Amino acid sequence: MKQLRIRVMAGIFVVAAVLSWAGARLWDSLSTLPSVPVAAPVVLFVVAMLLLATALSIRSRLRAQRERRPGAQGVDPLQAARAVVLGQASALVVSLVAGAYGGTGVFLLTQLDVPARRDQAIYAGLTVLAGIAVAAGALFLERVCKLPDDEDEGPGAAGRST
Repeated sequence: MKQLRIRVMAGIFVVAAVLSWAGARLWDSLSTLPSVPVAAPVVLFVVAMLLLATALSIRSRLRAQRERRPGAQGVDPLQAARAVVLGQASALVVSLVAGAYGGTGVFLLTQLDVPARRDQAIYAGLTVLAGIAVAAGALFLERVCKLPDDEDEGPGAAGRST
């Protein structure tokens, strides 16, 4: 499984932000721009907390297994692989979503004198921050589930992780 690259996530974010900003300008010139839902940052913060909780749970179970504590439950490799895939998928999707709301938020910054638009800009900004939290949680989860052999990046190492 390939490691998640921050450059790829940043590229998706930037492309989505530019397209969203252009789309928001066009949409606003033709009719009323749809509002940013209040639930968007809330849902993303919940996803970030779930990723963080999963990473902490797996990390503590791996630590207990390494220290050979009595009654320690091991981590099923398939479960760890599924967790990494969930984290990677979440990070890529949130790059797109946060970019879309970020572009809309940048457009809304030009209209802060209207109270409704100011609130929408705040919601869009909070959504971008929540997206950063999801990406950080996904990267942490990926790091927790990384195989010890992956740390040496020699010619024989092939970026494997579970």
